[in-house]
Amino acid sequence: MSALAAIVRRDLAIALRRGGHVGVVVAFFVLVASLFPLGVGPELAVLRRIGSGVIWVAALLAAMLSLDRLFQADFEDGSLEQLVLAPVALEFVVLAKALAHWLTTGVPLLLAAPVLGLLFDLERGTLLVMVLAMALGSPALSLMGAIGAALTLGLRRGGVLVSLLVLPLVTPILIFGVGAVEAAATGTPARTHLLILGALLLAALALTPWATAAALRSAME
Repeated sequence: MSALAAIVRRDLAIALRRGGHVGVVVAFFVLVASLFPLGVGPELAVLRRIGSGVIWVAALLAAMLSLDRLFQADFEDGSLEQLVLAPVALEFVVLAKALAHWLTTGVPLLLAAPVLGLLFDLERGTLLVMVLAMALGSPALSLMGAIGAALTLGLRRGGVLVSLLVLPLVTPILIFGVGAVEAAATGTPARTHLLILGALLLAALALTPWATAAALRSAME
């Protein structure tokens, strides 16, 4: 556990030194979501209807901006090879790096989402459900994105390929995340959607580290 904590601290320190990258992700999220009210007009009924979908899609696209860098820097400087050869299961290393990615991208997006929700005139209860849904869905996005990052490791223009590989995997997260917010907005229980998001997160925790570790070993051979 100390080794995994060291990996998380190292990745967080690197992300803080490259603070501009995190700022780009958040700025992209805010700009994309903010453009929609300007494009569709000031009608509150329309904004409430599209708000949840816009925010979720913007968050999804923003998170993908940094997925291709999940293992790329370690691959280029040779530290990934040391991690593969370390006496720690590579699957746990993948979990640590996915956690660091979520802390540096998912958490800032999670904090910015309620503010953007106010632009779409979402009610307080709806905002709470949206934050809870994103808290369940965004870690799963980081875990699933790790698979795409590992499969495209070392390839030129890997960021585009990561998006193509990851989008089909994260589509259920988008569907049930938006569904939870829309259910709360219409006064129907959002519990089913949240439970499915929780199940997707548990499935990602159980399966993606093994798939990502296998992809990393193949890339290092």
